[in-house]
Amino acid sequence: MSLETKKRSHDVTQPPRQPLAGRTCLVTGASRGIGRGIARELGRYGATVVVNYRSSEAAAHEVADEITNADTEGTGHPVQADVTDRAEIETMREAVDDTFGEIDVLVNNAGINVDRTFENMTAEDWHQVFDVSLHGAFNCTKTFYDDLKAADDGRIINISSVIGKQGNVGQANYAAAKSGLFGFTRSLALELAGTGTTANCIAPGFTETEMVESIPDEVQAELLEEIPVDRFATVEEVAGLVRYLADEQSGYITGEVIDVNGGIDL
Repeated sequence: MSLETKKRSHDVTQPPRQPLAGRTCLVTGASRGIGRGIARELGRYGATVVVNYRSSEAAAHEVADEITNADTEGTGHPVQADVTDRAEIETMREAVDDTFGEIDVLVNNAGINVDRTFENMTAEDWHQVFDVSLHGAFNCTKTFYDDLKAADDGRIINISSVIGKQGNVGQANYAAAKSGLFGFTRSLALELAGTGTTANCIAPGFTETEMVESIPDEVQAELLEEIPVDRFATVEEVAGLVRYLADEQSGYITGEVIDVNGGIDL
């Protein structure tokens, strides 16, 4: 084999510089925290990223500008919609479809917590968390389902939590909503099997976000004692896994709940 032939053969096997170029990804709750990191990571690898937000308009525009102005092929586009409102999500779908066509990747990240012991928890506390964290995932998946099912290498990625597996004092509503995503993901994976579209779930442990930073230092210290690797996750570690699952190369992974928790439940 000549040197030139060897070079051409080697070039063919190299992954593209921007493996998500040409893919349109929608990330809900992408103006802050883990969602922000996911949006930036997908854009860094060349994706067109729809940065969904409910009320944090300035922050969402900042994320979109960071993606677009980075030295990559990725572009960011802020789009407002409350994931609890089917009409707003349908309006978002129409706007995205008119501009970019059908989406390839849906990341159901939006979620909230209203912490209270169950004894003091109200029905409003319960439903508020469910409406965003679980019903929001249903609403977005339902609205974009036909797009994702028809896509070449479509991807549904649901962001859950270690709390959905372990439970936590004062978070019965949050734990129940996040664990609901496990069964939702696995059922979608089975129904979509054979279409080329996959569904997976990521369950991060305690991650360096504003939510964790707001926890008192003494409580953070107690949490760290329970984590074998003795640190919290970084947003980038969670986002990197989302980016891999959004890639066409992850097509043989479906129906999985993947932990990113530092071995907390070993």
